[in-house]
Amino acid sequence: MPFSEFEIAKHSFQLDAFIEKISPPKYMRKELDYGYLFDNQSIIVFEKRPLYNDPSKTIESHLAKATFVKASKAWKIYWMRANGKWEVYDPTPQVKQLSEFCDVVAVDEMCCFFG
Repeated sequence: MPFSEFEIAKHSFQLDAFIEKISPPKYMRKELDYGYLFDNQSIIVFEKRPLYNDPSKTIESHLAKATFVKASKAWKIYWMRANGKWEVYDPTPQVKQLSEFCDVVAVDEMCCFFG
């Protein structure tokens, strides 16, 4: 079941602050920026940049995913492998709060999210 409008508003508030924290300075954001989207019970953080051979188009690359598991009341953390498949982030496979997910992605101790 997808997030409710209330949950989306609550999560968006935290995610907006997180995206602002990891984003480059405003003058560079045409070249590289970050965003997020909601997908059922998941939040996907992505990188956005111009297509290398056609700068008029942009591409989005998924970096991190947090999926809320209602049964355990926890967020499972995933990273995107080069083959396009999501894999559980082993150092911290789950957290209790969305803010903890944001911290794990920002620190990126295994260099899985930002390379």
